[in-house]
Amino acid sequence: MKNLFILNDAPYGSERSYNGLRLAGALSKREGNEIKVFLIGDGAACAKKNQKLPQGYYNIEIMLKNVARHKGEIGVCGTCMDARGITEVELVEGTKRSALEELTNWTEWADKILVF
Repeated sequence: MKNLFILNDAPYGSERSYNGLRLAGALSKREGNEIKVFLIGDGAACAKKNQKLPQGYYNIEIMLKNVARHKGEIGVCGTCMDARGITEVELVEGTKRSALEELTNWTEWADKILVF
């Protein structure tokens, strides 16, 4: 199944992006699933590398790397990156600067679209 996850929320403060990435990570490990994640709006901040968190707190950077390690594609809205002062060199390994055109293509590609 082809699954597209669209994450709108910041990495911390709410658990929406966390929960979306939990599900994306779990599905990415199962045979027959293809995963694409698009980070848009405040979700773009999820892709900022070198996140430092208190011991025992979930780490969105690690969760993104897990999806990428299982052949998931992760796009980050370039306009949203610019608005938040995030540059391409600051992106987590396995993520890439993207655009609405790619989100449009991924939407047409997907069997399921999950929005968090």
